[in-house]
Amino acid sequence: MTLADLPLEVFQNEAVVPYETDAVTRLILDTQDKAAFAPISGLTTGEFRDWLLSDEATGERIAALSPGLLPEMAAAVSKLMRAQDLIYIARKVSVTTRFRTTVGLPGRLSTRLQPNHPTDDPIGIAASILDGLLLSSGDAVIGINPVSDNVASVTTLLRMIDHIRLRYAIPTQSCVLAHITTQMDAMRQGAPLDLLFQSIAGTEAANTGFGITLPLLEEAHTMAKELKRGGIGAETGGENIFYFETGQGSALSANAHHGVDQQTLEARAYGVARHYHPMLVNTVVGFIGPEYLYDGKQILRAGLEDHFCGKLLGLPMGCDICYTNHAEADQDDMDALLTMLGTAGVNYIMGVPGADDIMLNYQSTSFHDALYLRRLLNLRPAPEFEAWLAGDKYHHLRLTDKPSTLLSAQDRP
Repeated sequence: MTLADLPLEVFQNEAVVPYETDAVTRLILDTQDKAAFAPISGLTTGEFRDWLLSDEATGERIAALSPGLLPEMAAAVSKLMRAQDLIYIARKVSVTTRFRTTVGLPGRLSTRLQPNHPTDDPIGIAASILDGLLLSSGDAVIGINPVSDNVASVTTLLRMIDHIRLRYAIPTQSCVLAHITTQMDAMRQGAPLDLLFQSIAGTEAANTGFGITLPLLEEAHTMAKELKRGGIGAETGGENIFYFETGQGSALSANAHHGVDQQTLEARAYGVARHYHPMLVNTVVGFIGPEYLYDGKQILRAGLEDHFCGKLLGLPMGCDICYTNHAEADQDDMDALLTMLGTAGVNYIMGVPGADDIMLNYQSTSFHDALYLRRLLNLRPAPEFEAWLAGDKYHHLRLTDKPSTLLSAQDRP
């Protein structure tokens, strides 16, 4: 009740992390579009909730409001909502981004094809990529978490994905989820980098723990745009270059939370992300473990909160619907969250062979889970990818009898 009666303007005057000592706070407050905020500046948090649920709050009007919203406002209003509110409002908002595919269009559901391998073995990775492509996965990105965070390994994996993409004319984008400085070194050495990855958090101290600063993100962003690799808007470098991952609890686990609750800090991470107009953002919702989200019900709630807050702030939100093996959760909980996020209009989910990531050692969603959701809700892949699935190059891929045939001669063991 206290939160519902709190005027939204208070969030502009009382920073949860001090402006003077935190770069994230400064970024959020200095870039707020006050003209966009003006139409709701007189509302309390509870009145803002009522407006978002009303027929007046169309997707277009919410989108116009997004640049004026502070992340703390989004987190606050989400705390006044039940699950159906979080789903209903998020469903109103469509956030579309483009690289070689267009992700986030209404009636579409994309996937990240995640072919991780515990030794970065090319044949093992190729087997997972083939499996995913044959099951219509990979239109958001083919993204590998590397075992070795070094330039040589990152470059090898990027070239491998690029070889497969070019050979079969696949409209998708690649990403190797190494540290941003490693990716920058790989770009300097000519690696074919598409999307630039980094995990981010909602405080300067937590980001320092990740080994990043806001100026470093800006420098990397400029480098990646100069490669001009995107098929859509490539002539200008493209707007949508970054792939950000977040997750409730990251600042708390680093003791960099300043006494602020983990949901509010998660929304502040979205305040960082939106500054760079990313191609993809997803919360890895259950990855950190039960110390931060204890059981399936908390993971489900957090996934809906994260998706809602991200969409409200104008981000192209996906979700890694996942849990660690020591959490009080199972795949039934993930099915429930998967289905709810599908109805809420999530942009993309993960595609992991068998839903079991054998390198990161956690449980996520499978290629089959994406097919289930597409068929259940009559959703389709990104339009460019959908056209490729119906073409000759995909037919040729389906005739491939071994993963090794996807690889270039230098990638084969």
